[in-house]
Amino acid sequence: MEESMIREALQLQKVDANSYSPLALAYIGDAVYEVLIRTKVMNRGSMQVSKMHKRSAALVKAQAQANMIKLLMEELSAEELAIYKRGRNAKSVTMARHAAMTDYRMATGLEALVGYLYLAGRYDRLLEIIRDGLEKMGELS
Repeated sequence: MEESMIREALQLQKVDANSYSPLALAYIGDAVYEVLIRTKVMNRGSMQVSKMHKRSAALVKAQAQANMIKLLMEELSAEELAIYKRGRNAKSVTMARHAAMTDYRMATGLEALVGYLYLAGRYDRLLEIIRDGLEKMGELS
């Protein structure tokens, strides 16, 4: 889907991705990241939904996202690093249930970056970051 198709179908106004709070960016980034991971998992072939869920969950949990961003740090531009840090440092009212707080905050930073790139329409860079992260984690084959 193209950005223009989404914008037209949903009657969306053009917005500046910089106008959103880091937690709002993480909110949409969480969903975008999960769709990309589920797409990758499904592409491995038909299998039981429970197995797909287990594989997807392993890649979207805070610890996996924290590991991914650690592997990507050197590849981020100054702008991307600043967005990540804003997300990481944002004070959330929710607590991590099954994750260390440091992993949870790093995952929130990654999700904020994903959300920013998505809302900015920078899909090429978004996909490059996710691809590179999965590759460095040994998840691309």
